[in-house]
Amino acid sequence: MQVQVKQHPIFQREESHLYCEVPISFITAALGGELEVPTLNGRVSLKIPAETQTGKMFRMRGKGVKPVRGGPVGDLICKVNVETPVKLNRKQKDILKDFAHEMDEGGRRHSPKAHSWLDGVKKFFDGLAG
Repeated sequence: MQVQVKQHPIFQREESHLYCEVPISFITAALGGELEVPTLNGRVSLKIPAETQTGKMFRMRGKGVKPVRGGPVGDLICKVNVETPVKLNRKQKDILKDFAHEMDEGGRRHSPKAHSWLDGVKKFFDGLAG
C-alpha cells in the first residue's frame, strides 16, 4: 500500500520537519515584535528580534511531524518575508520620504549589506575596465 501526502496551503514537509513562510511588516522587521504562527497543534508565539532581515529562518523545536515509524517529532522552520507596504496615502509617502532622507544621512551604518554589495559591484566593474 502506498500513501500519498496531500499538498498543504501553509506547510511544506520534508521528512519530519515542516516549513512555512511568514509575512511580517517592515516595521516589525525593524523594531521587533511578536506574532502568532500556526502549528499542527494550534497557534504559538514567535518573537521577531529587531533588525530581522527577509529570509531569516526561525526553528520551533518539536512543532513538526511525528514520524510514522517512530522517532522524535520534527521542527517547524518559519522563514520570514518582509512585506513592503502598498497603496500608501500621501501622508504615509511623505513620512517614508522623510525617513529615507534620515537614513541617507546615516550612511553605511543603516544598510551595511546594501553598501557592501554596491562596493562589490564597483570593484567588479573597476576590474573589467582595468
